[in-house]
Amino acid sequence: MATAIFYIIYAGIVNGINGLVWFCIVLIFFEGIILFAFKWKCPLTLLAQKYADDTRTGFDIYLPAWLAKNNKIIFTVLFLIGLFLVAWRVL
Repeated sequence: MATAIFYIIYAGIVNGINGLVWFCIVLIFFEGIILFAFKWKCPLTLLAQKYADDTRTGFDIYLPAWLAKNNKIIFTVLFLIGLFLVAWRVL
């Protein structure tokens, strides 16, 4: 999803608003609904916890621990920046 977020930001900067931008926005909102339904945890993380011995933050992804711990905040802020840029270009 990070690629979709960065594409939204890019499209907002270069005024390249097209159908793919709207698809990415809907996709990220859909991801938010899924995360909300699973108490802000990825369903695959919940599945992986059943089979892993080590379940520290970020045990199932290849990210530094600080990023794995704060990824929802970081990527939400980036998404909101992208939404602002797209809204600014559309209006």
